[in-house]
Amino acid sequence: MSVNRCRALAAIAAYAVVLVYTHSFGQQPPATVSMHQATGPVDAFLQKQISERQITGLQVAVVQHGKLVLSKSYGMANVQDKVPVTNQSIFPINSCTKAFTGVAIIQLVEEGKVDLSAPVSRYLDGLPPAWQPVMIRQLLTHVSGLPDINRILNPGTYGLEGIGSEEAAFARIQTFPMDFPTGTQFSYNQTNYLLLGKIIDKFRAKPFAEVFKERQFDVVGMPGTGFGDSRDVIPGMVQSYRYVTNLDGKVLSEQKLIVNYAEFPPMRRTASGMNSTAEDMARWIMALQRGDLLKTKEALKTLWTPGTYNNGSPTQWALGWMVKPRPGHDAIVITGGGRSAMFVYPTDDLAIVVLTNLAGSYPEEFVDELAGYFNPVIPASDPITALRMPLEKRGFDQASAVFADLKKINPGFLPTETDLNDWGYRLLNGQRKPKEALEIFKLIVSQYPDSWNAYDSLGEALLKNGLKAEAIRMYQKSVALNPDNQNGKKMLERMMK
Repeated sequence: MSVNRCRALAAIAAYAVVLVYTHSFGQQPPATVSMHQATGPVDAFLQKQISERQITGLQVAVVQHGKLVLSKSYGMANVQDKVPVTNQSIFPINSCTKAFTGVAIIQLVEEGKVDLSAPVSRYLDGLPPAWQPVMIRQLLTHVSGLPDINRILNPGTYGLEGIGSEEAAFARIQTFPMDFPTGTQFSYNQTNYLLLGKIIDKFRAKPFAEVFKERQFDVVGMPGTGFGDSRDVIPGMVQSYRYVTNLDGKVLSEQKLIVNYAEFPPMRRTASGMNSTAEDMARWIMALQRGDLLKTKEALKTLWTPGTYNNGSPTQWALGWMVKPRPGHDAIVITGGGRSAMFVYPTDDLAIVVLTNLAGSYPEEFVDELAGYFNPVIPASDPITALRMPLEKRGFDQASAVFADLKKINPGFLPTETDLNDWGYRLLNGQRKPKEALEIFKLIVSQYPDSWNAYDSLGEALLKNGLKAEAIRMYQKSVALNPDNQNGKKMLERMMK
């Protein structure tokens, strides 16, 4: 047995000890961790993440037992001018905006103005016939099957260049066919939240940006929070960055840090148009759980309850949030732009907000591990974290072996297909680690051999690793399992010309 394998098994054994403790004895609520107690270990952990991920600037805020127990800032708000991040620096939160939209809709539900089970046509006129039966809950949970408005917006910026106006863009997307029958699949989709914004505008008789300010930001006290994009002059706003390996049609010898530019036309800002600070978002979480934003605990429960597919199985999304069911330590999660993440652990009375100004930094990958500094049992409760930590030490080519080791220790160990798939795509497209991603997609197929989507994803990873013949076989398998897989058909047509 190699030294590396001994170390890996020791780490897995430690995971097992925590897991057994959690399942056998239950979790005892940890004492609140003070700012002073957390600073040293958390600093070291975050500095490690910042270094490894080459994060330019970061804010973190932690809420435990209803109190803000940590708020810190790191790095540069503006690299070129060496402007440091402060706790008042304002970050784009991208799709974390959807959590606020979910609250705005539930506020309308509480007032009896909106029914989550009602078709969107009850509230909005003139929609295409195929769109009209889609329920409000299906918009919130991304199972609508609607075509995505991003498909026709300007690539790279998501602006309206070449389209003309928001009205023209909305009219054009309505001419597209449905992606799939409503309620049969999941597809992350900005059109869903565009429609929700129109519903908020209608019932509040004012733009949703004003509604959010009046009914959420002002109620909580969020001076650094508002709407805007790269075109807006926002005092205190950080500069956003990303790394590229291709520029102006040329492959670079090494990755280059460039300024990240994004446009969010106002119609899209219920999906991804907000900017905020970690402290503001932490205060918002406290207000939400206190009942300052929703009238009843039942409303909060509804907000964080997943929807259902037509076959009765639960969706991975609740109402503006993702749900991560875990034995004893459920997480309610929202992420944005590969740069921001907000995790709430309701049963642990803990919440963490991490904001960065680097697209592709994916703080969602380390939030569970960070949570372990405040409640040590949380990291082991997340199968992806339990799998990722030893793989980063042993190598991703050991994915099957590490998975088998974890399975021996805990026969019930099985990350969801969705979580594994999301992780694989972060590696493949965001972090540009195609070899590592390929190992994760192979693992998905081995664990979910009847999933057409697993073969589709593996086909994409094989193609990006230059393995065209194998990719064709995987896409063929995917289409055989799901003849309606339009992406698989298009890829096969393209590759077999």
